Formats: sequence, structure tokens, C-alpha cells
Amino acid sequence: MGTAIVLLLVAGATVLAIRQIIKNKRAGKSISCGGDCSRCGGCRPSRKTDDR
Repeated sequence: MGTAIVLLLVAGATVLAIRQIIKNKRAGKSISCGGDCSRCGGCRPSRKTDDR
């Protein structure tokens, strides 16, 4: 009986998480990037100079 209750809680949390991810995706938000490049270092080009 306890296993079934835990399973239902985990399944419910999973469904809520997936719904939130889909909602954010439709709103143009992303898990990995919030779209604010001034606060992000991941999408900036490297500052290496070309030594040819």
C-alpha cells in the first residue's frame, strides 16, 4: 500500500514537471538559456586572437 502511494506521488510530480517544461517551451523559454546574453557566458564568442 505504501509503495502505491509513493508511486502516485512520484508520478504526479513527474507530470507537473513535464507540464511546466512544455509551458516554458511554448512561451519561448529554455531550460539551459534564459535568453539574457548579458548574464550568460555560454554563447559569447571566444576572445582568442588569430595568430597566423
